[in-house]
Amino acid sequence: MPREGRGSHTPERSCILTREAAPREALIRLALSPDGEILPDVRAKAPGRGAWIGVDRAALDKALASGKLRGALARAFKTNDIRIPDDLGERIASALRQSVLDRLGLEARAGTLVSGGEKIETAARKGEVRLLLHAADAGEDGNRRLDQAMRVGGAEEQGLVFPEQRAILSLALGRQNVVHIAMIDRAAAQRVRHALGRWCAFIGAEVGLSAVTAATPDA
Repeated sequence: MPREGRGSHTPERSCILTREAAPREALIRLALSPDGEILPDVRAKAPGRGAWIGVDRAALDKALASGKLRGALARAFKTNDIRIPDDLGERIASALRQSVLDRLGLEARAGTLVSGGEKIETAARKGEVRLLLHAADAGEDGNRRLDQAMRVGGAEEQGLVFPEQRAILSLALGRQNVVHIAMIDRAAAQRVRHALGRWCAFIGAEVGLSAVTAATPDA
C-alpha cells in the first residue's frame, strides 16, 4: 500500500497481522461490539478502540483459520473476551463493496458524474472525463468506443472494468441501464478511486483495475 513522505501529517496505523505501518485510509478498521463480536468498521466511525488490518481476504482467512487473527485482536483490544464471526472476510468485502456503491450514489446526486454512452463520449472527447468505469457486463464495442474517445480527449488511461454488472450500477445511481459511468470532477474521481481501490485490494480483483490504487483521496 502507498506510503506518505516523511513530511506528511497523514495519520498512520499499524496492521495487527503484519505490523507494517500505513496511512489509516489505506487500512481497514475492525471494531469490538458491546457483546464482544468483531465487526468491520470500513468508515472508521465506530466509537472505542479499533484494530487495523492491511492484508487481503485470502491472508485474513488464513490468519483466522490458524488462530493468528484471534491472538492479534486479543492484544489490540486488550481482552480475550472476543468473538470472531466465521464469515468476517465476507462481511468486510460486503462492507467495502457497499462503500463503493454508496460513494457512486453520492457523486451522482452531487452531479459529479455522468452516465449514458453519448454523454460520456462527448465529455471524453472534450477532455472532461477524469475516470471512466465500464460495467462488468458491458459490451466490448461500447468499451472500445469510449476508450477511444478518452484518447481523443488526451487521457492517458482507458476505462476500468467495474467488478459488478450494470444492474448493480443502476441501483447504486438510481438510474436505468447504467452501463458506463464517467467522473467529470477531479476530486470526485479520486474519492471513487480510493473506495474502489480498497475494495479491489481486499478481494484481490485485478481485471481492468490496474490503474486503481488505495491512495488517500485529496478530498
